[in-house]
Amino acid sequence: MRRVGYWLESLELIGAFITRPLRWFVLIMVLITVTVVVLRYALETGAIFLQESVMYLHGLFFMLGLAFGIAQDTHVRVDILYSRMSPKRRHLINLVGHCIFLMPMAALIFVSSLPYVSASWRVFEGSSEVGGVPALFLLKSLLPITALLLLLQGLASSAALARQLFDHDT
Repeated sequence: MRRVGYWLESLELIGAFITRPLRWFVLIMVLITVTVVVLRYALETGAIFLQESVMYLHGLFFMLGLAFGIAQDTHVRVDILYSRMSPKRRHLINLVGHCIFLMPMAALIFVSSLPYVSASWRVFEGSSEVGGVPALFLLKSLLPITALLLLLQGLASSAALARQLFDHDT
């Protein structure tokens, strides 16, 4: 049973592998935004493709980074009472929260997004703007991918929390 727990905890490495390169997306978004502003105001021309690419990068950054926030325990919570609790109680609250809220919601998002994403893939849905990014179907694919990453992170974090609770009792 311990091996399964450690295997589940190692799932966090997948999230870390995916999210490390995301940091560069912020710099790329800034550079593209500066380019769009220069094109618009200095050269008086538009760049719809570049503008939409910033939105795509923004979506990638946040959607793929959600699981990393769970892994680093930096997600938003009401911290008034939580900060005053013992570590054991905090672990228990996090474990219950992962099992009752995080993982079922991630599963619901995964299941309910599949028809939406598959419909987009069937027609290779593109931008509604002329000259926009012709790959909206890829952006929509982030929904089930994010849900799957959240589910995996929920399992990994739950295994770690359960181990910490168990080890704390001994």
